[in-house]
Amino acid sequence: ELLETVSKGGGENAILRHTQRNKKLFVRERLKLLLDDESFLELSPLAGLNMPYGDVPAAGCLTGIGKICGVWCVFMANDATVKGGTIYPIGVKKQLRAQEIAMQNRLLSVYLVDSGGAFLPLQSELFPDKSHGGRVFYNEAIMSAMRIPQVAVVCGSCVAGGAYVPTMAEETVIIDKIGTLFLAGPPLVKAATGEYVSPEDLGGAKLHSEVSGCSDHFASSEKEAYECIRNVISTLNYDPLPEEVIEHDSPLYSSDELLGLAPQDYRCTLPVKLILSRLMDGSRFQEFKANYGTTLVTGFGHMEGHLVGIVANNGELSHDASLKGSHFVQLCSQRSIPILFLQNTAPHIAKPTSISQAHSNRLKAQASMMAAVACAAVPKITIVIGGCYGSESYVMCGRSFSPNFLFLWPNARVALVDSRHFSTVPQAGDNDCTRDESELKHLKEKLEEESSAFYSSARLWDDGVILPQNTRKV
Repeated sequence: ELLETVSKGGGENAILRHTQRNKKLFVRERLKLLLDDESFLELSPLAGLNMPYGDVPAAGCLTGIGKICGVWCVFMANDATVKGGTIYPIGVKKQLRAQEIAMQNRLLSVYLVDSGGAFLPLQSELFPDKSHGGRVFYNEAIMSAMRIPQVAVVCGSCVAGGAYVPTMAEETVIIDKIGTLFLAGPPLVKAATGEYVSPEDLGGAKLHSEVSGCSDHFASSEKEAYECIRNVISTLNYDPLPEEVIEHDSPLYSSDELLGLAPQDYRCTLPVKLILSRLMDGSRFQEFKANYGTTLVTGFGHMEGHLVGIVANNGELSHDASLKGSHFVQLCSQRSIPILFLQNTAPHIAKPTSISQAHSNRLKAQASMMAAVACAAVPKITIVIGGCYGSESYVMCGRSFSPNFLFLWPNARVALVDSRHFSTVPQAGDNDCTRDESELKHLKEKLEEESSAFYSSARLWDDGVILPQNTRKV
């Protein structure tokens, strides 16, 4: 239901105004004209949902991965039906994440620019800092230096800082009558000088194709523009290693059964091999150290024909499990095998007796595994299939350990602690008993709300919430 809401952008009225009055294609229609097929992975579609910017995602941009002319590309496309494509802080964060994916995976970047520029009332949250809007242009320069091609289409307003996105791309197409490019639009010119100038004369397609040279290609229609971009991409001489079509078996058990296996009770951990048998090709799994540190399952298998190393929680990470994890992650790194982490931590209650030699040893072992995970020079993909609590988020390659991708199942919980393990009984005779109970209840409710998968994804702490049965495809 949430994804359905998101797919409507700013809503039906905004789409009508965009397509009928302004004669522009909806952002998802633009992508259809560009892509080879419908195999498109949308990234963080719920970003901005129910945040303080309104009832629709305030990101104002759509990001994702798909193919053009057989080449994998990252797309950054403004959705002008969401507040005119105006850039909010969450939109900047979303675009920077897409660029990070492009750099890390060396993917060609395509910008579809249709934006009213930065939302000025929030300028302090999206303009001045290192991780704010200017970083988009910095990244464009760095990607060019890395020889990662970038192309852009000016398919609407392109105002203020947003004007640098297409001018820093390697090749840019601008669309006649609907594409405009300027630092300040006609209303600001009128306010500053008293002079009236039309958008076309100030920064239209003909001006930038014939006079300024900011655009490299003139297109008379949107359809022509996307055909032009496909032609440009076919001449970039950017052809990553061809993908082999690898024959592979389906799991012996249906992936649809993952819906019934997604754990909703976090007081226990589901045997993770039930999950693996519905994810791995042929349900085959070569386990590593099967009888040692059994609260962590490690081993090798194939997914969609690709060899991967599996690191999956089967309980809390004990001392032995952490040592086993360190060993296995180092093996994968040495053999250049990508690692798939499946996080499902059953939160444990801290007991007074836990400050012991065994507890200290576990800390050291977990620290060793953190180091191994951080330094493993292979692609890492993390999926939170259940609970994700505390330090085990770091050990199992959570967001702060920069996995190439991180996805959540809808039932996932991401939190520092499990609120149900808080003490709820104040000491008898305590005058502050009622106040303490009230504060504790408020804190527990806050933690409960903030640990949901949708709260996480709205703030771009991951790359999206995915349905369990789609895990192999994603």
